[in-house]
Amino acid sequence: MAMAASKPLRTRRKMQRVTIMDVAARAELSPSTVSLYFRKPDAVSAAASEAIARAIEALDYVPNLMAGGLAAASSRVVSIIVPSVRNAFFAETVAALQDELGKQRLQVMLSHTEYKEHDEENLVRVALSWAPAAVVLTGLSHSAATRRLLRDSKVPIVEIWELGSPTMDMAVGFHHDQVGHAAASHLLQRGRKRLLFLGARLHEDRRAARRAQGFIETARNTTDVTAEIIQHPAPASAEVGAMLLGEALHRFPNVDGIACSNDHIALGVIFECQRSGVAIPERLSVVGFGDLSFSAASNPSLTTIRPPGDLIGKEAARLIIARIAHPDAEPEQAVIDTRFTLLHRQSS
Repeated sequence: MAMAASKPLRTRRKMQRVTIMDVAARAELSPSTVSLYFRKPDAVSAAASEAIARAIEALDYVPNLMAGGLAAASSRVVSIIVPSVRNAFFAETVAALQDELGKQRLQVMLSHTEYKEHDEENLVRVALSWAPAAVVLTGLSHSAATRRLLRDSKVPIVEIWELGSPTMDMAVGFHHDQVGHAAASHLLQRGRKRLLFLGARLHEDRRAARRAQGFIETARNTTDVTAEIIQHPAPASAEVGAMLLGEALHRFPNVDGIACSNDHIALGVIFECQRSGVAIPERLSVVGFGDLSFSAASNPSLTTIRPPGDLIGKEAARLIIARIAHPDAEPEQAVIDTRFTLLHRQSS
C-alpha cells in the first residue's frame, strides 16, 4: 500500500515584541529613563538620549504609546486640521510645523476638512479621543459644537492662517481683509478704475471671501471707481479662472483691473487673455494671491500677494512647544501677526 507523501513540516517562529525593558537593557539605562525619553525628551541628558536612540535603531523598537494610557500618548501627538491637503498654501505650513515639532519628538496627526465645518467638527472629536498635546485649526470660523468641544477639553489650540475675532486660544496668521485692501490699492495706484474680484468657492472659503470684501470696500471708497465680485462654486483652478474671465469680459467689458482669490484663478485669467487677445498689463492688470511655484515664471510674470506659510508653521510650533514645556503656567493668549508681501511683477 502506497503511503501518501508526507508534507514538509512548517515551523512557526514566534516573534517576540521588543519592549521598553529591552531598550533599557541595550542602552544600559533604567526603564524609567527610557520612558522619560519618550514622554519628556528635554528631561533626559544628551548622552542618555544618544544611547537610547542607538538602542531603538538596533532593536527596531516601535513604542506602544497607548500602552500607558491616553494621557501618556497625548504628550507626543499634535492634531493639525487644514481645509485641503492638496492646497500648496497649507502644505508649506504643515511641512514647517512637522519639521519644528519633530525636533521635540512630537508627532503630527494630519487631516483635512474640504472647507466643511461639519467635517471639521467630526475630525476634532476624533483628535480629542487621542488626548492630543495640542490642536491646530485653520482659520477662525468653526461650528458652535467644535468650539464647545475644544473649550471643554482644555487642550492648547492654535488657529492659523487668519487673525481677527473671536480667537479661542492662540492664533498665528494675518488679516485677509487687509490682503484685499492691498490688492485694490495696488490696482488703484496703477490707474485702474473698473475693478473686479474673481473668486472660487467663496461660500465655503471664508478667508477668500474676506479678501474679496476687503477689496470691494477699498475700491468703492474711492471716487469714480467701480468694483464687483464674480465667483464660481467650484474649487479654484486655472480652468475656473478662464471661465470667470470670460464671464467678466461679457458682463463688464470695460474692466481694467482684476484681483483673484488665488494664483490658480489668476493663471487661468492669463491663459484666457492670451487666447482672447487681451493685452496684460496694457489692457488689463491682474493680481493673484499665494505666490505659488509658477507665479514668477508665468508669461507675463504674475503680480501676487505672498502669505508667509512657512513662518506661520514655525510660529505655531513655537507656541505649542512653549505651552507644553510649561503646562502648569497660566496660559497667555498669544496672537502673532505674520503679515504678507505684495510682489509687483509684469501682470500689473
